Amino acid sequence: MTNAEQREAARRFINTWRGKGYEKGDTQRFWIALLSNVLDMEHAEDKIQFEKEVMIEGQTKFIDAYVPETKVLIEQKSINKDLDKPTLQSGGAQMTPYQQAKNYANNLPVDEAPRWIVTCNFNEFHIHDMNKPGAAPEIIRLENLQTELYRFSFLMNEKVKTASKEMEISIQAGNIVGELYDEFLKQYNDPTKDESLKSLNALCVRLVFCLYAEDAGIFGRRSLFHDYLLRFEVRDLRRALIELFKVLDTRVEDRDPYLDEELNAFPYVNGGLFTDENMEIPNLTENIRELILKKASEDFDWSEISPTIFGAVFESTLNPETRREGGMHYTSIENIHKVIDPLFLNELKEELDGIKNTSVLKTKKGELEQYQEKLAGLRFLDIIVPRLIQRICAKAA
Repeated sequence: MTNAEQREAARRFINTWRGKGYEKGDTQRFWIALLSNVLDMEHAEDKIQFEKEVMIEGQTKFIDAYVPETKVLIEQKSINKDLDKPTLQSGGAQMTPYQQAKNYANNLPVDEAPRWIVTCNFNEFHIHDMNKPGAAPEIIRLENLQTELYRFSFLMNEKVKTASKEMEISIQAGNIVGELYDEFLKQYNDPTKDESLKSLNALCVRLVFCLYAEDAGIFGRRSLFHDYLLRFEVRDLRRALIELFKVLDTRVEDRDPYLDEELNAFPYVNGGLFTDENMEIPNLTENIRELILKKASEDFDWSEISPTIFGAVFESTLNPETRREGGMHYTSIENIHKVIDPLFLNELKEELDGIKNTSVLKTKKGELEQYQEKLAGLRFLDIIVPRLIQRICAKAA
């Protein structure tokens, strides 16, 4: 299932289940549809157990759903039932859905103890990580399912983390860049010239920035870059890119007052990425146009990539000699964390975890706002060259 197909499946699932869901009658249909049709789990009906028996104080109770392979315990409630509110149980105790699920979990055999507990009311999913006792659950709303699908990876394989999803997405992005690189390379008059290869590298960086910027909201509106290029026939695309790059490098107040409205909608991008107007840009082909508009834009969400992982993949698509001459080096994510984690990142994470565990909502909000201000005020100077970082990491290993 492609990303586009999965997002479409999620859209249909949302429309099917919006505003409805009865615990006793709909739980099985809801979860099998989610696992099979949206998350693309093979034979989902064989991988999830419903009404799993558990003995509690001599009485047989039933767990709504349990996924043995990934050790996920699911406590399902009817639509819009408050997942944070305790209700009266058959034994006379008042329990929230999570407390009820935790009681089941405590009475399961050790080898069946859940790694994750999910409480759900058809409108919200509250995901509790049992490796983080006391931490607040992650909450995913049904209406946000299309953009939050990666957060359900724990259902598929217990070793799958967010990073693995980022790896998958980033590798897909790298493959797209590789295809763009190869197609553009064919269009240069002399693809062996150093200047042409440097221009091609810079062109790939600019295109990736534009694709990422429109998906991540940097351009203000999704599909702004796609819709701009869609206006042009192939013969005019080279000129369209040149004009766009010039606009991106021009402050809004310095632009032609009669500039085309669609071009003027693009923000100014500082930092010099679009400064070189002498960069060699070849003519585009129908194949390149289709590749950019369809595969790289319509069918792919660049906001989901991990910059650290994608850096390595992206680098592999560029000419090694040109990279070396241009100073385009990449440090692996593992080596980066060996340096930054003990320097400041571990401390920042611990501080955030402490704030997240604050029980008073008003206090937590104030602490989070202060934390946000603190992060915004931090300054880091990246002057680490490859040889130096290798020495540091060798000592840290």
